[in-house]
Amino acid sequence: MPRLMLTDELWSKLKAILLEDRVYNKLEHRQTLEGILYRLRVGCPWRDLPECFGLWNTIYRRFLLWSRKGVLMRLFKSLAQNSDTEWEFIDGSYVKAHQYSTGAASEHEQAIALSRGGNTSKIHLAVDSYGLPIEFIITGGDVHDSKVANELIELLPQSDFVIADKGYDSEAIRNKVRERNSSPVIPRKQNSKIGNGDIDWCLYKYRHLVENAFARLKHFRAIATRYDKLKLQFESMLALACSMIWLPM
Repeated sequence: MPRLMLTDELWSKLKAILLEDRVYNKLEHRQTLEGILYRLRVGCPWRDLPECFGLWNTIYRRFLLWSRKGVLMRLFKSLAQNSDTEWEFIDGSYVKAHQYSTGAASEHEQAIALSRGGNTSKIHLAVDSYGLPIEFIITGGDVHDSKVANELIELLPQSDFVIADKGYDSEAIRNKVRERNSSPVIPRKQNSKIGNGDIDWCLYKYRHLVENAFARLKHFRAIATRYDKLKLQFESMLALACSMIWLPM
């Protein structure tokens, strides 16, 4: 019997949220979700799911249905409502795309592009004061962090400070943060004439919280290496991984 992830306590919390999202209370849903979590954890092909979870095709079709309806994304957003957003940390991280994840025979967006590491995607992540994920955007690996920063900041709830590294060194990004009545903590590069006399370095040291969040997310092998062909499916997998970080809280 494969190792399971959902205790009775965690499942009761999940089931309550799914019922609010008009997902019917069917007995097989717990095993179906365990099958999806198994694939998230080990990164195996859907066809190789252990039979104890049910027919692999049934689990895969249920995952597609929940992805298209946004069920897994709303699950994550529902859990993240209790975030502490006094501080918000943002950063980006590459995800290597497996060779089978490219070349989808579909017009739907893939968010896979060539970068120095080959075919990659990029996760642009925001976490709260406790290092728990609150928002993310997925792009191709050729998109610089600063190009997505304003869009990501626009999605974030109100905070006192937004902290990021030198990759976000842009007055346009700092002004975007100030427009939201927050204070930017973003160091300037060495060639800057303004300098970093106004930076709260004590607060900046806590930026490791977003790095820790990436480390926790990449414990899931389907996140550390991208196997999903379409952006929508990878977003759902990432939302489910974020939900599993939030569930014990």
